[in-house]
Formats: sequence, C-alpha cells, structure tokens
Amino acid sequence: MNKIIVPTGYMGSGSSAITDLLSEIDGYDADYGTFEYVFLHCPNGVFDLENKLLLGNNALRSDEALRTFRATMKQLFDKKYWWVGHYKNILSPRFMEYTEAYIQSLVQYRPAFYWYWQENADWRMIVKLIFKRLAELITLKKVQLPKPLVYENMAVSYVSAEEFYEKTRVYLDKLWNELGLSKRNLILDQLLLPFDLHRAGNYFREGQMEAFVIDRDPRDMFIINKYIWAKKGGTVPYPTDALEFCKCYRRLRQMEKETSYPGVHRLHFEDLVYDYDNTVEKIYGILGVDAAAHKKKRTMLDPARSIENTQMFRAKAEFAEEGEIIARELAEFLYPFPYERVPDCQKSF
Repeated sequence: MNKIIVPTGYMGSGSSAITDLLSEIDGYDADYGTFEYVFLHCPNGVFDLENKLLLGNNALRSDEALRTFRATMKQLFDKKYWWVGHYKNILSPRFMEYTEAYIQSLVQYRPAFYWYWQENADWRMIVKLIFKRLAELITLKKVQLPKPLVYENMAVSYVSAEEFYEKTRVYLDKLWNELGLSKRNLILDQLLLPFDLHRAGNYFREGQMEAFVIDRDPRDMFIINKYIWAKKGGTVPYPTDALEFCKCYRRLRQMEKETSYPGVHRLHFEDLVYDYDNTVEKIYGILGVDAAAHKKKRTMLDPARSIENTQMFRAKAEFAEEGEIIARELAEFLYPFPYERVPDCQKSF
C-alpha cells in the first residue's frame, strides 16, 4: 500500500531534510518540494472545523464554522501568489468541487430563522434598512420588505464525532487520490504539525500515513533563525532574546499531546548528519524500503554539507553567551553531539 509521508517539525528544526532524503528514493515523490500543505491545521481549516462542530456546538457556531471553512479553502484554491495557496494547480482543479460536496455532507438543516450574526450591519445594510423603513411609512405598512441580512439560509450541523471523522476521511481520500496516492507514495510537507499528531488516528486509515517529527538542538534553532535566516529576509518565529526564547520554546513543546498512532516517528536532524547510515537504515525499516531503491543517495541530503547547519552556537564568540543560556534553560532538549566542531556560517543554509 502506498503511503502519505509527512515531514514536520518546530519552525526551523530541519524537517525538510526528510523531504530531501526521501525524494532520493524511487517511488517517493514531492512534486512541489517543501511546499507546505496547510489546509488541515491552518486557521479555519479542517481541524478548526472539527473543534467548532464537536466542542460547544450550536446552530450559529456550526453555520460560522462551515462558512469560514469554505471561504478559507476557496482562498487556498484561488490565490496563485499566496505561498501556501494555488491549490487549483498544486493539489487539484477539483479541490473546491470535493470541498463543496464535503460541506454539504455535513449540513443537516437549513432553517428559515436568522440570528444576530446575520444582522451585523454595515453601510450597505443600513441603506437597505432605511429604504425598508421609508417604504413602510409611505405605504402605511402595506409594503413589508424582507429584513436585510448579511446572508440568508443558515447551514446547521449537529454531527456526531463518528459522522464527522468518517465524512472527513471520505473527503480526504478523494484528495489523496487526486494527488496520485493510488500510484505512488506522497511526501506532503507540514501536512500535520507536531501539535496535531494526537488527531492522526481520526483522519488517516490504518497504515496510510507515516509522520516524521524532526527535533533539533534549540541552540542551533535559535542561532540559525536569528543570525542566518533573518539576514536572508526570513521571518524569525521565536523571540530573539535568548531567555524569552527558552520560555516560548518550552511552552510550545508543552502544547503537544501524546498519540498512540503507530505512524508517528521522532528523529533528530543531527542524527541525519552525525549518524547518517544508521538513521537512514531506520527509515528504510519504517517504510519498508529496499536500500537498492535509494538511487540518488546524498544528492539532495548530503550530511557533509548539512553539518554546517549544526553546532552553530560555537560558530562565533558572540553566540556563546546565548548558547549557554539556552543550554541551561532547555537542558533536556539538547542534542548529545559526538564531538565538537566549529561550523562555517558562510556555508550554512
């Protein structure tokens, strides 16, 4: 059975190394490289839809959930120059067709009543309200225009958890087929985040998905974000004060929940550099890959090159103090480097 491979990590922990490694193996395809497939976990994505329909649901909440989900999926579908979008080409031209069918499968009632969310007046509605009032005054209420609303016909869904997950799996299976899962293994970068892995068993069928969560020494994550990627125009997703970074990073890791899904595997980025052969053999075993299929070995993930992305906290004297703060505050997350080396910042990427 072909599989969905999900490289994921912690905003700079090196999950793209898995995409690069597996792309060297026959039968594993990442058509758009490290393009991030966010439609499950993005704001108003599938997981938000789950939360809204299964936690504290009511008529208005379900209506809002379905509408914002549709609007967000439409943006992902249509926006060609949004770096996480352009699903019309990247995922499938039928993406919105399947999304509309999925939404309709969740809708159970379309009542005639309206609630306050539909009465949230803007200037257009105010004009309509004035016109409605004038018509009533002039005709002595013989003409009764309908009440202007932001939109009509609420969509109400009171699905059970079992119904929601089954309908969602049907929807997702259509999308996986559009991507070609029936013919090949798919590498879908960041399809899940580490904080969502506890949901995996509800969304993927047995044996369908293998997620590789890539961890990294937080000293390197901090240094490379702040001093290397930021200078290249990248956004730093963490505080740039070392102590504040430690507080933020710890809270981030504490947000994760345990998962029993067997397709979740945790690796260190550094293992792909300092223990390359053993780590690659481990990945072969997880995926059932014959080593002979790894025909482009080291062409995309070259440990001799990637080693320059490790031990960055030793690269310059100015990094040392921040590295020591992080080592003290986040000791349990440090990687046990087999030896010390000083990387070349000019070769870091």
